[in-house]
Amino acid sequence: MKAIIVYILLGLISAMSTHAQSPYDAGMTEAFELWRNEKPTEAANLFERIAKAENDNWLPFYYASQVKIVQSFPMTQPAMKEQLLNEAQELLDEAKGQGGDEVELLVLQAMLHTARLTVDPAVYAMKLSPVITDLYTKASKLAPENPRLALSRTEWNMGSARYFGEDPKVYCPDLKDGLKLFEKEERSPMIAPAWGKERLQMLIAQTCEEK
Repeated sequence: MKAIIVYILLGLISAMSTHAQSPYDAGMTEAFELWRNEKPTEAANLFERIAKAENDNWLPFYYASQVKIVQSFPMTQPAMKEQLLNEAQELLDEAKGQGGDEVELLVLQAMLHTARLTVDPAVYAMKLSPVITDLYTKASKLAPENPRLALSRTEWNMGSARYFGEDPKVYCPDLKDGLKLFEKEERSPMIAPAWGKERLQMLIAQTCEEK
């Protein structure tokens, strides 16, 4: 899980630290630092406090939800995992209610459903797999060049391939196309979602490069 956190946070903190910080920026930076230091509960709580202090900002809700989603993936206790994902869903719904970036929220929703599917694939796979695919399809119609969409959708396809005994290398061209999207992405505002490039590079190294 630490690797996933690092891949999400790389660039965010450094970008924020190069600018004069408002109380909001300082609070967000502190929350990211807590997350990077493997204190996800404290980070999510701080993101939630920031969200309550902001009248119409979706980003603290988004990151509070994302922390819980990432935190849930390695968990092995189904009840605890379900509870954490229920909390993440409530926060994600708040972000949607604040008028957040629709594509970024669709991607995060697909990630949340993927995490829930891992609670018990035998129970959730048939129900959630088409929902996840539909979320990625909807997002791709809205913003086909969003790099986090490219990463998450390809990683989902690779996971599905492994589950059915197929070779995930078939998706290497998609990974490499996604890397091009990261290279040309312009970030705005400063704390907007920008994660994923380093994780995509890792997937390419692990899956596509000759050993």
